[in-house]
Amino acid sequence: MAELYMARTCKWGTLRVVGGDIWNYEGDVLVTPANNRLSGREGLDAQIHNKAGQELTDVTRNICLDMRKINAPPCAVTKNVVTEPFQLASQFKHIIHVVGPDCRRPNQDEARRVLLPETYANMFESISALDIKSIVAPPLSMGIFAYPHREGARLTLEIILGLLDGAEDPGFSEYTMVVKERNFISNMRTVYRETEDQLPGEDTTTA
Repeated sequence: MAELYMARTCKWGTLRVVGGDIWNYEGDVLVTPANNRLSGREGLDAQIHNKAGQELTDVTRNICLDMRKINAPPCAVTKNVVTEPFQLASQFKHIIHVVGPDCRRPNQDEARRVLLPETYANMFESISALDIKSIVAPPLSMGIFAYPHREGARLTLEIILGLLDGAEDPGFSEYTMVVKERNFISNMRTVYRETEDQLPGEDTTTA
């Protein structure tokens, strides 16, 4: 059984941070950390494309080709694309391909504190148009995109918990964050201990 690192319940729902492989969970939406070419060739995104099958890669390739015809990026940083889950359909209704800031690129690294919240805002806006209650996602930009983990962990918690405890119902009630990077786990735990009394909601890790 996958390890539960933390759970926090807010007015509209619960954030859980767990370990294991993301495709072993179930939810209405699976989030994959895409690059701006939607190529499915790097890191976790490549693994999700492999699990979902060639049909998914064909769809994202066609999106890329269509956007090139109008001289536009397939999916610019902070933007996203929703597709079918194909071979992951027994576990998810949709896959949303989210392009977070790539901190290997100096211009995006410099603007990362603006770009990451914008990425989440755009993702949640797209999700709000879908009939969903549960989201399964990695922490955006914290893998091969090299966002600094301590800062990223704090910002990610603030964004998601803030939405789950906001003035308006976000439309979903379960957010499962699946983490495999040990360094990020360590930093998130540290940030959580340091800021728990300032975060929205209440701790339900052992509930």
